[in-house]
Amino acid sequence: MDQRTDLYVCGEVMSDTGQTRYVIQDTGRDSDGDISQLPDCILHHILSFIPTKDVVKTAILSKKWNNVWTSVLNLDFDDALLYANEADTRDPPDETCFINFVERVLSLRDASNIKNFRLSCRVFFNASCINSWISSAIMHNVQTLDLCLFVDDSFVLPSSVFRSQTLTSLKLEMNCVLEFPTVIHLPYLKTLHLSLVTFVNDGSTQKLFSGCPVLEELTLVDCEWLNLKSITITSSTLKRLTIDDLPYFGPPDGPKDCKIKIHTSNLVYLKYTGYPSNDIFVCDVSSLVKAYISVLIPHEKQKEVASHVVNLLKGLSKVAFLNVSDHTIESLVFAGNMLVDLPVFKNLTRLDLTMEIGESTIEALMKFLNCCPNLQCLYFSEGFNHDVCFVDNDLIRSSLPKCISSCLKMLTFKNFDGNDSEICFLKCILRHASVLKKMNILCCESLFGDPNRLNAVKKALQTVSKGSKSSVVMFS
Repeated sequence: MDQRTDLYVCGEVMSDTGQTRYVIQDTGRDSDGDISQLPDCILHHILSFIPTKDVVKTAILSKKWNNVWTSVLNLDFDDALLYANEADTRDPPDETCFINFVERVLSLRDASNIKNFRLSCRVFFNASCINSWISSAIMHNVQTLDLCLFVDDSFVLPSSVFRSQTLTSLKLEMNCVLEFPTVIHLPYLKTLHLSLVTFVNDGSTQKLFSGCPVLEELTLVDCEWLNLKSITITSSTLKRLTIDDLPYFGPPDGPKDCKIKIHTSNLVYLKYTGYPSNDIFVCDVSSLVKAYISVLIPHEKQKEVASHVVNLLKGLSKVAFLNVSDHTIESLVFAGNMLVDLPVFKNLTRLDLTMEIGESTIEALMKFLNCCPNLQCLYFSEGFNHDVCFVDNDLIRSSLPKCISSCLKMLTFKNFDGNDSEICFLKCILRHASVLKKMNILCCESLFGDPNRLNAVKKALQTVSKGSKSSVVMFS
């Protein structure tokens, strides 16, 4: 910065305590270089990068700044402020300071719209205050509302939240029963994230999903479905759906078995992770491009999990890119006769296996690959467990999935240990993959640390008689 201007714009410096301080200095001079001469829209943009507690401090710079901060686009209130500067943790923080701060910012605000409003109260909770603050944001035509509220009992948000004519994004993280008003209509809401909430019943939950006619992204994280029996998510606009069902304290104790039906004709991305205690049926997702499926298997629920995984996979027959992790393939070991219900994944061209292949899963994997007739790319992220016994014999060759011999163009094998089963498997691929172009082998550290064994492994794979003369084997 030119020292002649005596002006520092929105800089960051480290204080003696190691904390970041934001510095804005206004000389108050009427010159072309004075930051106060910038249009309000530019000043608002500058302030959008600064925490609300520091934005308020700019009021001391000049009369111009005293007005600017009252119309800043983004407001972020976090009760972590109560503890941020507590030198002596023996004294409880003063919640009154937090209340007064939020009240002052909102009461002094002008009539301009709020773009983003975030309120995080993980310790402090006063239903009356919080409802008042949220209502104020709604009255200022907020577009993005992000609430993190840790409460002891059920909590009713202001009904105006669910009738907003301006909300485009709503994120609720609330560890309580979430009650919805009679009328829900969010005509412009495109993003809905719900975390930790407990749904009351089928009717009110169904009303929520139906009240978002232009929804494009739905994320449900660790929500409690215990009170629900059957829910249908129907949307012609939904493009991304994420269901993360991994409770913090492990698998659910009691049965859930809520039937979740998904009718989303324009869905392009689906992610499911968790204990599949609910039965998910995916219908009419012809536009689906990418799916990520990761399940955990409680020992006492192996058959139930297998049934739910098969039902979930049945709806993904049109997917082009499938990422399967953890115990998803292993669950098929317990599927038994249910495997005949697996669809043919005609559009699937890439399969990522983000799991270690064990002795119990190799057979199930081969059966699954038989359902992928047009697979072109196969990715192993964790290699083979040492208990795998893979032998390239007549039985293996006769049951080798057709996609490997006729369609597979690229195979990536990470965490390659160079054990006999891995070498045998890759040799089998090289011998029978007639259109293979490239095999990428990423070696584990222990193999790289043994140059003699590494060279022997390279020689064994690079000299094998290949089904595709143009294929190359790359080590890294």
